[in-house]
Amino acid sequence: MLQMRLICVGKLKERFYQDACREYQKRLGAFCRLEILQLDEESDRPGALEKEAERIRAALLPGSFVIAMCVEGKGMSSEALAEKLGQLQTGGVSRVCVLIGSSRGLDEGLKREAALRLSMSPMTFPHHLARVMTLEQLYRALSILSGGKYHK
Repeated sequence: MLQMRLICVGKLKERFYQDACREYQKRLGAFCRLEILQLDEESDRPGALEKEAERIRAALLPGSFVIAMCVEGKGMSSEALAEKLGQLQTGGVSRVCVLIGSSRGLDEGLKREAALRLSMSPMTFPHHLARVMTLEQLYRALSILSGGKYHK
């Protein structure tokens, strides 16, 4: 079974975001072993993103395929994401780490190191909504792969 680790910088404060994340975490349990790590956000000062990047690197699963969520990343349809995850599994990849940076984003070096830079949209969304949207898209993609009826 695919092991996925969602590494997020910053804590979810709003209960409705927490509830939505728990729901998708529960749903994803049918398709993968999902772990969500929340790392502390650095205060807004020089070097903050580099310090966050160090903690993110320390949290990566060894040998994992790393996806960095960033606005300048590649846009993909849900079907294309499903296909990519399917190709990874077929190719022997069993660990995937998905990175969501702080409200200031991700360190440039960390984004360059990622195997895939993925964008949800060129539009701007609340930072904490990105976690919910990422979990929903992972669920949708894995549901598509399994032939489920969630995706229409």
